[in-house]
Amino acid sequence: MSSTRQIIIVGPPGSGKGTQADLISRELGIPHISTGNIFREAIHKDSELGATARSFVEKGELVPDHIVTALVLERIKEDDCRKGFILDGYPRNLDQALDLDRNLEISDGPLDLVLNMVVERGELVRRLTGRRVCRKCGAVYHIVFKPALVAGRCDLCGGELYQRSDDQSETVNKRLDVFEKQTGPVIGHYRRRGLVRDIDGSCSRDEVFQAIRKVLNNLK
Repeated sequence: MSSTRQIIIVGPPGSGKGTQADLISRELGIPHISTGNIFREAIHKDSELGATARSFVEKGELVPDHIVTALVLERIKEDDCRKGFILDGYPRNLDQALDLDRNLEISDGPLDLVLNMVVERGELVRRLTGRRVCRKCGAVYHIVFKPALVAGRCDLCGGELYQRSDDQSETVNKRLDVFEKQTGPVIGHYRRRGLVRDIDGSCSRDEVFQAIRKVLNNLK
């Protein structure tokens, strides 16, 4: 593999892309850059862009595309991105993707790879609706992957476990619909450029990473 890698990982909620991005980051020695972390860091530093982003976040509004892109471009100019980066959660729509392409071609060169985490919707719903949270201490469980020893009760403090509203089936399906509408065109755009590699995200964490590793090793 070459010494520089510029990668995007995309996938619906529950596909495990954040976990895989962390593993890729350690494997290649490049930073895992998520839009959520970018917002938090910029707001914490109280930079000009951060202050602008905060004004939207505090009102519960979406941060405009041009500000998100400016924050991402600012982040990938930092020293730890000299060997590359893996973007998670950006670009979220086609306008952001086109804006990123234009800026990378001017400065850092084109993307190397877009990893598309593919998981059947029914499995995504099962993963996302199975989370339970302790009302007392906030510990997180999953009825399939990390069940409590006593159903409905926290192992740590005995508090009641409940399902958050954003983990309920109706909300989860809406989130998945939004992903398909917004990010589907992004995947199509990069697929036409020959950059997309589909990854079966329904397997175990280690099996998924081994599949990604093969793709990384085959990059020229």
